[in-house]
Amino acid sequence: MSGAPAAPRLLAYGIFALPLAMLSLPVYVHMPKFYQEAFGVNLAALGLLLLLTRLADAALDPWLGYWSDRAQARGHARLRWTGFALPVLMLGLWAMFVPPDIAPSSAALWLAASSLLVYCSLSMVQINYQVHGAEMVRAPDQLTRVTAWREAFTLCGILLGASLPAILAADAASRAAFASLALIIIGLLAACSVVTLTFSPRVTRPLRQGSPDSWRAALHRPLRQQAFRRLALVFVINGTAAAIPATLVLFFVQDVLRLAHLTPHFLVVYFAAGALAMPLWPAVARRWGKARSWRLSMWLASGVFMWAALLGPGEAGAFFVICALSGLALGGDLALPPALLAELIGRQEEDPMTGSPAGAFFGWWALLAKLNLALAAGLALPLVTWLGYRPSAIESAATGTLALTGCYALLPCVLKLLAAWLIGRTEPSTRAR
Repeated sequence: MSGAPAAPRLLAYGIFALPLAMLSLPVYVHMPKFYQEAFGVNLAALGLLLLLTRLADAALDPWLGYWSDRAQARGHARLRWTGFALPVLMLGLWAMFVPPDIAPSSAALWLAASSLLVYCSLSMVQINYQVHGAEMVRAPDQLTRVTAWREAFTLCGILLGASLPAILAADAASRAAFASLALIIIGLLAACSVVTLTFSPRVTRPLRQGSPDSWRAALHRPLRQQAFRRLALVFVINGTAAAIPATLVLFFVQDVLRLAHLTPHFLVVYFAAGALAMPLWPAVARRWGKARSWRLSMWLASGVFMWAALLGPGEAGAFFVICALSGLALGGDLALPPALLAELIGRQEEDPMTGSPAGAFFGWWALLAKLNLALAAGLALPLVTWLGYRPSAIESAATGTLALTGCYALLPCVLKLLAAWLIGRTEPSTRAR
């Protein structure tokens, strides 16, 4: 499909991102704490098991993209694979959120097994869903519009995923609250998937005949593209810069601002600003180009976080403004990189046997997105500890305050400015026209 889809069609496509995004905080943040409190699971063992499952999930992403390309070459639509993986995802979610009464050692293994089921099925759903969005249109301006619709629903889903556990826990015991949350998410997955599968714009591809390239050549095709390698480098540096404040924000609010009771309100303002500003970025990209607009969002984020470095205890008003402005920049980070990737893929020549390589590109992209989170946690947490920060003991350690502020506010600025410089030096094929 090459024309511009109407708004109802884009809504039908984008709405499926809402329940997918709702999973992120409950699955990645709440579950370890829930299993530790409910079963007394050893945190070190639990952390090791979850690390192994996440590494296995990330390593699988390029393969899932490759299999998606092979299936499409045989006439299977991308969204069909999303529909096939969805029941597995629902089953894994129910197992994870509603565990049986078992011993602590068994509970750790139960969480690891259900996590692996959720991670892998969710990756299959997301990769095929995103590739379908990239193949829905060909015009560069429309690619930004498609990703903006999807990422706006993503931010709404994150907001729901952040708030629902606390709301449900206020009226029920922890296990009952997570059982209710599982039912809500599974219900929304089912309902939104029906809308997307039924009314989303169709993508038709000719059936390919003959023997495809080897799996090794197909998997390595994105890595052989200089434009993809450059875009991927910028994506990793900028993504790590964005993930570092996300890793440290709870500590910054608690021990620098001393406003821990306002943390949920800060997060709501941040994500709400990102969602409300999402329609702005396609308009900016039409005027300035996607690469230049992305660089503008990096500059905005850098300026905002430089301001955050100047804050001290009790400055709630200033931090609310910072959350709103950084949420505005977040919209650019979410809408523009996938649109740039989709435009790059659109310039690839389709193999006469295997067809579009979009799945392989998005598979590697999914791996890089997970690498960003791992790099942020692996860089920020050891660094602030080494520099003298100790949670909740900041009053007696001024160096700890400086360390936390520097890592939360200044380190992301350095990385963002480096990414902005790199995107400005990319070859013309990846720049704004």
